[in-house]
Amino acid sequence: MHSESALLKVVFLDRSTIPASTNLKELPFAHVLEVFDSTTPDQLLDRIRDADIVITNKVRLSAEALTHAKKLRLVAIAATGSDNVDLATCNELGITVCNVREYAGHTVPEHTFALIFALRRSLVAYRRAVQAGRWQESGQFCFFDYPIKDLAGSTLGIIGDGVLGKATAAIGRSLGLNVLFAAFKGRNDMGMLYTPFERVLEESDIITLHCPLNSETRDLISDAEFATMKRKPLLINTARGGLVNEGALVRALKSNTISGAGFDVVTEEPLPVSNPLHEVLDHPSFILTPHVAWASEEAIQTLADQLMDNIAAFVRGVPANIVNKPRLQALENLRASSDL
Repeated sequence: MHSESALLKVVFLDRSTIPASTNLKELPFAHVLEVFDSTTPDQLLDRIRDADIVITNKVRLSAEALTHAKKLRLVAIAATGSDNVDLATCNELGITVCNVREYAGHTVPEHTFALIFALRRSLVAYRRAVQAGRWQESGQFCFFDYPIKDLAGSTLGIIGDGVLGKATAAIGRSLGLNVLFAAFKGRNDMGMLYTPFERVLEESDIITLHCPLNSETRDLISDAEFATMKRKPLLINTARGGLVNEGALVRALKSNTISGAGFDVVTEEPLPVSNPLHEVLDHPSFILTPHVAWASEEAIQTLADQLMDNIAAFVRGVPANIVNKPRLQALENLRASSDL
């Protein structure tokens, strides 16, 4: 039987990022679980100081914070992206980091196409017009104030060929779209399955982003890239804020360089008053949703199950979904401290 001192301390820093209705599996080892709806930077150090395992979705774990967590052996991210955790410091300190994967294979591509359909058929603009009485004013059974275009026969350019990019491509092909996968920017040596990045921008009627945010992809699309979009495409981003320069996006929308944009992510969330996207929130061809492409009920429960399974697997000695290369034997240290 475990003594009180042998109990592992697990701290969930931002439980409110997952709906309260989502069930969290019971962890199958002796532990104490502390759950916080949210954690501010000034609260962080105290909350992780004596934690063995930390769960975070969006709370940033900097080098400073990690250095203060002397007992920490595992960071379990309740998401796929790991850019909120200083992985280099985790490597140095022997802290293992794991994430959840492939839980959003339906929800994100479906949200992507919800945005595409809404924009290609001007659904938001027509809804607003009906609310404003335009239908009655028209004197006709319908009116044609905004463009409506079919998807079949159009070209869909996909940036990112992971699970979500491939699932998006499958939906696109089923709707009769010609699908192009973009090669990495500046590379033309990736084989016949990939189209040069610049050509994808030039030839696509719709461009959708499904790639990670890192030093190479930040501002992947900015003024220069918008200038090459000859077909005035729709631009969809359900991946990460920062992939598209938001000032450049505003300029592209205002100048009709693109036909429209559907975004689910911004560089800083929630949307701050200083973000230039406020200038186009009422634009008839712009839709911004609050980072919910991942958030179908089915996907969130899958995420929560995998999150807790990752923690249990680590403590069992068979870690899963590891995203870093910790220098020390984090698992052995954890096992020794918990009398497993």
